[in-house]
Amino acid sequence: MSSAFNMTDYDQTYATFKWEVPEYFNFAGDVIDKWAADPQKLAMLWVDDAGREVRKTFRDVSEGSQRLANVLASQGVKPGDVVLLILPRNIEWWETFTACIRMGVVVAPGTTQLTSKDIKYRASTAEATAIITNPAIAARFDEVAADCPTVKTKIVIEAPRDGWTFYDQALAAASPKYPTAKTLSSDNCIVYFTSGTTGFPKMALHTHASYPIGHQVTGKFWLDLKPADLHWNVSDTGWAKAAWSSYFGPWNMGAALFVQHTDRFDPKKTLELLAKYPVTTMCGAPTIYRMLVLEDLSKYKFPSLRHCVGAGEPLNPEIIEVWKKATGCTIRDGYGQTETVLLCGSFPCIEPRFGSMGKPTPGIDLAVIDEDGNILPPNTEGDIAVRVDRGRPVGLFKEYWKEPDRTASVHRHGWYLTGDRAYVDPDGYFWFVGRADDVILTSGYRIGPFEVESALIEHPAVAESAVVSSPDETRGEVVKAFVILAPGFTASEALKKELQDHVKKVTAPYKYPRKIDFVTVLPKTVSGKIRRVELRNKEWGRP
Repeated sequence: MSSAFNMTDYDQTYATFKWEVPEYFNFAGDVIDKWAADPQKLAMLWVDDAGREVRKTFRDVSEGSQRLANVLASQGVKPGDVVLLILPRNIEWWETFTACIRMGVVVAPGTTQLTSKDIKYRASTAEATAIITNPAIAARFDEVAADCPTVKTKIVIEAPRDGWTFYDQALAAASPKYPTAKTLSSDNCIVYFTSGTTGFPKMALHTHASYPIGHQVTGKFWLDLKPADLHWNVSDTGWAKAAWSSYFGPWNMGAALFVQHTDRFDPKKTLELLAKYPVTTMCGAPTIYRMLVLEDLSKYKFPSLRHCVGAGEPLNPEIIEVWKKATGCTIRDGYGQTETVLLCGSFPCIEPRFGSMGKPTPGIDLAVIDEDGNILPPNTEGDIAVRVDRGRPVGLFKEYWKEPDRTASVHRHGWYLTGDRAYVDPDGYFWFVGRADDVILTSGYRIGPFEVESALIEHPAVAESAVVSSPDETRGEVVKAFVILAPGFTASEALKKELQDHVKKVTAPYKYPRKIDFVTVLPKTVSGKIRRVELRNKEWGRP
């Protein structure tokens, strides 16, 4: 990273920033082991629902990863092989992630919600040679193991299982010393399966530079981390956000992780933990914050909390206001993808504009462009894109693995297309409009779902909402809202009309939802993002 490391002046830092990428780089050896030189340096404070607390130093993580690397090597796993890692927030997830990087093995994380069919698809497509998981998921894998002939090594945590290597037993017998692989920065390191609008999930492939080095900007500039911080990322391990904020971002900076191992998100419990432990920085999906502000925040004090960020989709300004009033912290938006590191953020040194994504990350040439690759003037909606023809930014993925046509499809005239729409205001702040396929076109108007959702959530009756297009004989399509009501409110035609009138008042009247369904749950990804595509497909009668 450049010498302009501490960002107090955004414009100067952005103008002078230079990526520094050595020919060889290995995060386990070059970062984890560096912090492990201090045997007391805390890497993780782990708690679970039973009240157990475990503290792990960087030296513990380093040694555990070396033991596991020896186990994997003894079973024939070699550099370039793919290891499926499907675990919840067990400490073994971090040890395995580190072991794979140390060996030059490609780690393929997945969510614990994967079905047997999902696991089979991932194992087959990536030609995985190993899987590390827990007993419940091991049982799912065993159902399809015969169809996954490349998987030779199977390791299970928590309890022994027939046909599987038991993690604890194997590590106890293994040497704590393993020679870290001399990996090129350009070597393959991580593959994430990420869903698109069509077809099966695609494999976003990252190198030993793109995430490990690229997330230096995430950890320093956006998360604002320092070695003394305790950072809590309220995220499932199966989402790329875990690599962002539960691994590379914090550990690049020497910050410790706060990890809550739990089966479900409980807003009350989250607030209790936030008040009990010295958590200094926090990252969560907008859904998390929306649920937290429904609690009585005046009951809690957060003496250590100094910085909060939101990611996954833009956060409604009204939620930011409520949280700031209770904690003193402004939730600062950040924008990026599985394919990238942080592309744009409301950095601590810039004045936040609520609802805005902020400004481009140092090292990233970000713009809003038209169909021909031209940068659009201020306040003109277009495609969010990263310039790649003047030097590929470090934090961009290598490719959609084994799919050159799909990789080519996201490039246009020297730009990488994110698939999202936005506009830039005259001061250089980016404003999210929606996914390219989420934008609603009705009676000649283009309406971004986020604008309508933001208007709805300002009403006290609305806890959460999702907005999609719905077919209409006259207008082609209209705005439809799916609304989860806040406690104490009851669905009725009168309330529906009240919400419609409310939206007309707080935003342009043409954006109001002509249709409203009251629901108790919204379909979401494991990371907490609302799956508008699922709601939209139902509306249009598509599979």
